[in-house]
Amino acid sequence: MASSTAFTYVIACADGTFYTGWTTDLEARLAAHNAGAGARYTRGRGPVRLVYWEEYDDQGQARRRECEIKKMDRRRKEALVASGCRAVPAGKKPC
Repeated sequence: MASSTAFTYVIACADGTFYTGWTTDLEARLAAHNAGAGARYTRGRGPVRLVYWEEYDDQGQARRRECEIKKMDRRRKEALVASGCRAVPAGKKPC
């Protein structure tokens, strides 16, 4: 897979739930979720708002982190969002 900047993100849905995903274009993906064209989970749960993201050098890293976050319970996701971490420099571990 080609290297490019990728993001792992968490959005808060209007019903109070979180959705975690990954993308190479954060703005476009957020717009898609709010237009009802994003993930099936977010359809009908909008509007959504971006509450957390991490930036990676390649898609593989972002996908692995997405899986880690999805396995977290609600309490850990809330703590992650509250941590305020927004970018992960190359070679560093996420917050």
